Formats: sequence, C-alpha cells, structure tokens
Amino acid sequence: MTAQRIAEGTQVPEDYLSKVLQQLVRGGVLTSQRGRHGGFQLARPAAEISMLAVVNAVEPMSRIEKCPLGLREHGVRLCPLHRRLDQAYGLVQKAFGETTLEELVMDNKNREALCATGLEALHVI
Repeated sequence: MTAQRIAEGTQVPEDYLSKVLQQLVRGGVLTSQRGRHGGFQLARPAAEISMLAVVNAVEPMSRIEKCPLGLREHGVRLCPLHRRLDQAYGLVQKAFGETTLEELVMDNKNREALCATGLEALHVI
C-alpha cells in the first residue's frame, strides 16, 4: 500500500507518515518497494511482529540505568522513585513484547474503526 493511501485512510499527514514508515522499514517491521507498483507491506506475518518491535523501530524504549537527574550521589543506585519507574518501564516492555500486531488487529475486528480506511488491504492478517 502506498504512503499516500495510508495517509488518506488514517488522516495522518503524508510527510509525517512517510518518516514513520521509513523508520518501520529500518526497524525491520515493514518492507518497501519504489516504483509504479511500489508501496509498503509487513516484513513478516503480523503474528510474528511484536508491538515492542513496532515501538522500538519508531522510538526505542529505554530503561532507567542511572539517575535521570544526573545526581552524582545516586550513582547507579536508583532512588525508590526511579527504581519503581524503571520497573514500570520493564512491565510495559514485557507486555509490548508479548503482544503481536495480529492480536491487536483481531481484538478490534468487532469494533468500529477510528478512521474509515479500507486499510484491510494492508493484509495485516
């Protein structure tokens, strides 16, 4: 599917969407082909693509390894707040890693789409 068609269907500005699509290609989530019959498609089946892969391709999730405030006295030992935040990030990463694109699409089968798109042509499942 072309970037233009995806942009029209999702109501996302094409310039912005093109940048995101290229990040997804670099991250191995999508493949792209230039030319008359070009466009974007999933790099592998939706059941094999985790949401963590999608998120990390666009904006990698990171953990808190040292004090985000740069306090030298904290060193690599996190204060209780930052330790809890890091644990929460870990839970989000785990949940995203265990959730596939196919699961999200299938979960939404009986719901009205946010955008009337016809994006089923992406052959997500």
